[in-house]
Amino acid sequence: MYANRLTAALLITASALAAPWAVRAQPPSPNQASAPDEAGAAAANAVSGVVVTANRSPTPSLQVGQSVTVLTRPQIDLDQETDVADILARTPGIVLTRNGGPGEVASLFIRGADSDQTVALIDGVKVNDPTDPGTGYDFSNLLTGDIARIEVLRGAQSTLYGSEAIGGVINIITAAPTRPLEGSLQVEGGSYGTAYVNGAVGGKQDQYDWRLGAYYHSTDGVSAFAGGASPDPYHTAGLSGRLHYAITPDLQLDQRVYYTWSRNAFDGYDTPSGNFGDDAEFGRTEQAVDYTGLNLSSFDGRLKSRIAYEYNGLDHTSEDPNQPLTKYTFRANGESDTLEYEGTYALAADYRLVFGASDERSYISTDSPYYDLAYGETPTKAQAGIASGYAQITGDVLRDLTLTGGVRYDSHTTFGGHVTGQASAAWRLNDGSTIVRASFGQGFKAPSLYQLYSAYGNTALRPESANAWDAGVEQHLLGDKLTLQATYFGRETRDLIEFVDCFGVNTPICIAHAAGDGYFQNVARARAEGLELQGVLHATKRLDITANYTFDDDENRSASHGPVGQQLIRRPKNTANLSLSYTWPVKLTTSLAARYAGPSFDEDEFGDTVVLKSYTLLDLRASYPLRDHLELYGRVENLTDTHYETAYQYGTLGRAAYGGVRLTF
Repeated sequence: MYANRLTAALLITASALAAPWAVRAQPPSPNQASAPDEAGAAAANAVSGVVVTANRSPTPSLQVGQSVTVLTRPQIDLDQETDVADILARTPGIVLTRNGGPGEVASLFIRGADSDQTVALIDGVKVNDPTDPGTGYDFSNLLTGDIARIEVLRGAQSTLYGSEAIGGVINIITAAPTRPLEGSLQVEGGSYGTAYVNGAVGGKQDQYDWRLGAYYHSTDGVSAFAGGASPDPYHTAGLSGRLHYAITPDLQLDQRVYYTWSRNAFDGYDTPSGNFGDDAEFGRTEQAVDYTGLNLSSFDGRLKSRIAYEYNGLDHTSEDPNQPLTKYTFRANGESDTLEYEGTYALAADYRLVFGASDERSYISTDSPYYDLAYGETPTKAQAGIASGYAQITGDVLRDLTLTGGVRYDSHTTFGGHVTGQASAAWRLNDGSTIVRASFGQGFKAPSLYQLYSAYGNTALRPESANAWDAGVEQHLLGDKLTLQATYFGRETRDLIEFVDCFGVNTPICIAHAAGDGYFQNVARARAEGLELQGVLHATKRLDITANYTFDDDENRSASHGPVGQQLIRRPKNTANLSLSYTWPVKLTTSLAARYAGPSFDEDEFGDTVVLKSYTLLDLRASYPLRDHLELYGRVENLTDTHYETAYQYGTLGRAAYGGVRLTF
């Protein structure tokens, strides 16, 4: 179904509506339109001094008041990881947990926010899963593929990005062509029967450019259940594409598509026994993402407008061949369709207004076939809409002081209206060698369709909401060879939606949900406070050192949801990363990377608290250019074969070695 939709999207570009903005080192010329989440040629060329995500338009990083990390393609290649989640786990403020090996559910916690309180974007389209109980995004199927740039925006960001943006925003930008004809090919293999192939081809002409990328990844993996005997294999394939055509210098069409398919075996709670352990269950997932739009420049280039249609669709199926009555354990389909207008208007030389409106419609259909047959349960089918409007002004009120302020209003078909706001400042001192940043932002998360309308749903739910702030300083020393950053952050979150068990409870709402079941309710509050430290040292022309440390104190603040002050599960207070990279005179580049996570807590199958021990992982990497545009590389992950868990009773990979070759033309 989704493959047909993507094929059609590539063929209907003539009726497309718009394009995200090109990242540029300089502002676009007055007669050229650009778009907010477009990587463009500049991203492919690693323009890390420009940030798109913070203000939805290309902004020099020294004018951004929020905390942002930018990862470019050279950095991604140096890291050598195929999973985006593993790369993100090395950035400040992010914790990764995975329910087993490759292909198992991968969750990211930004500054201690819940994993479903992060907005994930691919080429400007929100890809959060509408079928997920909390609309979180599973990073397990996101591979580096043809990605050119990743931006991580930390802190509550709902003013520009709406629901789910309590912890932050992760913006994935695929590559755009820079030459008339270009391409790349990557082949890799290694431990656990792993094979990975990734290729892309594209071109850029006077009026149009195009690029297609595809990948395939397969691995035998390990048992998702830490005590299991049989490995759980994983297979995935993906496709990305873009076609851009300039009808006139002021009017441009853009079509983007992204598609993934995966099949993974997994362990967990067996149906119908409920026992936790090794299982024969496996699942299939398809996701299709489409962006079509029109980009227009008017009023001598002072107003840049885009109007876009965005589609995100997911299809999940889980099967257990040993299950009675039916082999299907779970089936779900979800779609989000969004119409959006956004404008950027140059109010004056140093002032810019970003404003927009959107209308999003979401649909889900979820079903647990065994329980339908055994207990007469019925599938969940639901839909809802949310209409939004926002505006944000950015300006240099003084020569070296940039202020930003914005407000947003969202109207949901079920819970009604919600207002969020944000403000930030970036103050440049010592000719830009010192940058002081501060920001305040509000976030909210609308109740999911499952939380509202499933058998456990509650249509009286309010949105989760948060106030977040941070303040920090960035210092450049030794002629920019050394960069140091320190950021203090905090967040107060309220009205968190949790599942309330009705076993033995006779309240009216429990009676309505039937004995033994439960319902969703706004019952919890949480607090986060911490410190992020970062450093980058270009010690010599050959030696680079990067390091970061995060102290993140996250705790429960609701007496009805466990002890007040208890550390939130799966979120260690202390994490750190260190990388040393050296290029030898023979052009061989080697690097040693270390990742540390302190102790954390989880819950066992009975709901009791268990401790997850601290761990340190060491990776060794090497790469060598055989000739121009041809590189040989290899790595050993978990060099010391450390046993560790990011989730209780779920397995992780031991020592593993991989090698491959990259070709560009």
